Amino acid sequence: MSPISRTTRAALGASVVALTMVVATACGPDNSDATGAQTAAPTTAVTSAAGTPGAAPVKLPTLDELKKWKFEDWDKWAQQNVITPAVKGFWDLQKILDAKPVKPGPGNAPTGQPTARPTAATPSRPASPAPADNGDDPLPKVVQEKPVPHPYTKNYHVNGKLFFQDGKQDYVCSGTVVSDPANPGKSNLVWTASHCLHGGKGGKSHTNITFAPAFNSAGAVSGGKQAPLQQAEPYGEWGAVAGIVSPTWADEADPEYGGPWSQYDFGIIRVANPDGGNKSLEEVVGGSVPVWFNAPRDQITGVSSFGYPAGKPFDGMELEHCDSGKPVRHTIDPSRPAMLTIGCNGTGGDSGGGWFAARDGKQVLVSDTSIGGNDNTWEAGPYLDDVAQHALEYMSKRK
Repeated sequence: MSPISRTTRAALGASVVALTMVVATACGPDNSDATGAQTAAPTTAVTSAAGTPGAAPVKLPTLDELKKWKFEDWDKWAQQNVITPAVKGFWDLQKILDAKPVKPGPGNAPTGQPTARPTAATPSRPASPAPADNGDDPLPKVVQEKPVPHPYTKNYHVNGKLFFQDGKQDYVCSGTVVSDPANPGKSNLVWTASHCLHGGKGGKSHTNITFAPAFNSAGAVSGGKQAPLQQAEPYGEWGAVAGIVSPTWADEADPEYGGPWSQYDFGIIRVANPDGGNKSLEEVVGGSVPVWFNAPRDQITGVSSFGYPAGKPFDGMELEHCDSGKPVRHTIDPSRPAMLTIGCNGTGGDSGGGWFAARDGKQVLVSDTSIGGNDNTWEAGPYLDDVAQHALEYMSKRK
């Protein structure tokens, strides 16, 4: 399977982003406590070129060791991965229109290697038969994405477009305002994919990361129309001031291809009010979405994915959704939780967009778009287990 990441990036207001990487290797989800014993001897060290000068490298633990990390451990890790401030006023409408989903390298991905969603073409899943149950199910029937009607009703305003730069190239992704456990009703947290925030193995944190909630809600830039950027961004541009990505992504990922790292392809950023006011993102947009961790797979039903696909036939200006029902499993590394997979014809730019399901009659987030097929008939996202939960808990408590 060759999934493609969906990414297009743009610059933000002056802000510093601390991206924390967490390692997720081996074994599936459980309900272990996040606190506890000292971390065992780590195996691999990862430091960002933009990290805190002179800071001692923080080594990556195994998944079981990671579950025992305390706040201080996560904080030391975060200090290694501070990205440069975004340039205020960097993004204009033309830059956003020119931003592209990340493309994979020439040719198809190697057999068994998915391509990340930032591209427009992804090789399909290998057709060879698998063992009786290795965590794979038959691919679901394709579902056509549909645009959310303009103007977006309030419940859709938690969805937004994410801009960033990788080197000198501008890219776009998608994201979702999620609930902050330590600050109920006042969240400044946005959920997205790791590949929308970091370049993977040997790479760096992306720059100029910005979130525009309810982008183009009124349809001001639909159908090739030109309008002042303010009309396309009803809530302005919220620059990232801190963040965290899966260490599996930072330590292993080849961003041009999907692989075992895609099974932990999630990321979280904290954003700041562009007006400098005290109102949180959740208060401004009118809501947030709780995240359902370790959800029983048989209870994850009625899934709808949201995002701003930018690869053809889409143009990245519309919030699209796939109402795909119950996801099936896709596994690259059987020692890690199988990904959730839905039928959807989304393209690059969808990456990081939220997957919603119902729990006790309320909308919750169960995954984010990570990879997909080169024929644009399916998309897959990570199963959110303890590692993802501990990442959110850290970001919630971090000042």
